[in-house]
Amino acid sequence: MSIDTSRRSDAAEIMDDFNLEGEVLRDALDKIAGINRLLGGNKLTLQGVKQLLKLKALNKDEITILDVGCGNGDMLRALADFAEKKQLNFKLIGIDANQFTIAHAQQLSLNYPNISYCCADIFEEIKQDRVYDVILCTLTLHHFKDEEIITLMNGFKAQSALGIVVNDLHRSKMAYYLFTGLCFVFGLNQMSKDDGLVSILRGFKKRDLQSYSRQLNFSTYILKWKWAFRYQWIIPTI
Repeated sequence: MSIDTSRRSDAAEIMDDFNLEGEVLRDALDKIAGINRLLGGNKLTLQGVKQLLKLKALNKDEITILDVGCGNGDMLRALADFAEKKQLNFKLIGIDANQFTIAHAQQLSLNYPNISYCCADIFEEIKQDRVYDVILCTLTLHHFKDEEIITLMNGFKAQSALGIVVNDLHRSKMAYYLFTGLCFVFGLNQMSKDDGLVSILRGFKKRDLQSYSRQLNFSTYILKWKWAFRYQWIIPTI
């Protein structure tokens, strides 16, 4: 079957149903986090955070980080471990629109007192009068349509004191076919397999992210392709 990656797909993912719950979802969340960690996804986001923290004189001041579409909280726990190692004062907040997902993340993060979670609609969140030091968007941005991405990124720009770190999928045929192999290796359930393939087709090419940057008037940003078929998009806002 020929795969068309010339344009972003608008096909729906099963996980876009915010009322979804149960063991199938729990298994999907944990395996997605595991694969992301194994393929260097957490490291990629952490690199972006480190890059932005260079813009701030680090002392004992609290650094607030919001993780949009936090899933099972794996990225936040990695950040908490990093902060403890470097003796940094991180206040970490995860937001997701699915209450079951939030409850699962909370359960996995019981030993991390500096992590909190909130079930909320991100489009409502960006309307609030709140400011975070850094806003993260890891494997989340591809869930939205182009016009929604512009709205979200404008909101993130207004709410981030230091900047935004986006880590998301490169839309390519090679990534699509390699993922089918990963599904077998990691024993992904059918929902994870189907959603994963749709996610890749909803991912980005470099020109997409460059176009968003122009529309958003980002004068300074870093955009790099990274293994495994990811784009790292860092936007300083300071």
